Amino acid sequence: MTAEHMSARRAPLLEARGLTRHYHLSRGLLRGTALVRALDGVSFSLAPSQTLAVVGESGCGKSTLARQVTMIETPTAGALLLDGADVAHADRAQRKRLRPQVQMVFQNPYASLNPRRTVGALLEEPLVIHRGGAASDRRAQALAMMEKVGLRREHYGRYPHMFSGGQRQRIAVARALMLGPRLVVADEPISALDVSIQAQVLNLLLDLQQELGIAYLFIAHNLQVVRHIADTVMVMYLGKAVEQGPKAAIFAQPLHPYTQALLASTPSLERARRTRATVVAAEPPSPLESRTGCAFRARCPRAVDRCAEEIPQPRTIGSITVACHRADE
Repeated sequence: MTAEHMSARRAPLLEARGLTRHYHLSRGLLRGTALVRALDGVSFSLAPSQTLAVVGESGCGKSTLARQVTMIETPTAGALLLDGADVAHADRAQRKRLRPQVQMVFQNPYASLNPRRTVGALLEEPLVIHRGGAASDRRAQALAMMEKVGLRREHYGRYPHMFSGGQRQRIAVARALMLGPRLVVADEPISALDVSIQAQVLNLLLDLQQELGIAYLFIAHNLQVVRHIADTVMVMYLGKAVEQGPKAAIFAQPLHPYTQALLASTPSLERARRTRATVVAAEPPSPLESRTGCAFRARCPRAVDRCAEEIPQPRTIGSITVACHRADE
């Protein structure tokens, strides 16, 4: 293999550099507007055929990040590179060309599928929009994709209400793959499913990744799921990436107090993990509040005066990048 080929294999499929998304929210007729920093300078990279899991509490910016990556919204600032092309500053024609490379699987399979369309019509719709072609060819591609996700040929003419939650999510996965994307954004794709079938859908995603070489941006709050599917993990808090690194390193020795608290709150049979719990006080601050210092300091048991005065900048310790003043103590 040539050096050029090796370099191409190492190049990230998706790269965010200081990705920022702010919203101006009305506070009433006489109070003007407030600035919501939904994403506040997030940087990461995702290699082909790999899975980056994004975790954090509700309101941390996970869904906003998904909307940037899927090109539903345009970032306020920063760069978002898809295979080297800057999505954030792409014109309409470029975005139209890039969109088929990024598809999404939504959280709720009951709401994401049009109940008035058959499975066949749902799967063929992306082909109609982006590629056209003969109806017979579209049908053949839909049937082939159904087989890949474990659906039978006779399901082609049935409607979503005739299927279980797990089967509906298989349909949603099949639809996301119809255009042959290189990246799939999975927004908590199993949280609405029964526990008994969550593992089936996770294993399906892993099998498809191995077969098709897809990269996943996997948004989750369940760390046991993350442990099963992720290669790398990014922990977000109030729009910032506070810790990221290889899954094994994050789970073995998390450096940020917030990551430690998330892991401590996850049910575990391991005695060591149960006894090193980190106590997190109070509720997250409002995203409307002005921020000075570390946003996590009011809930952090290790906060010192410096945390109130200075925003911690990301730094690398071992294989982990962490934004905490005391991470190496």
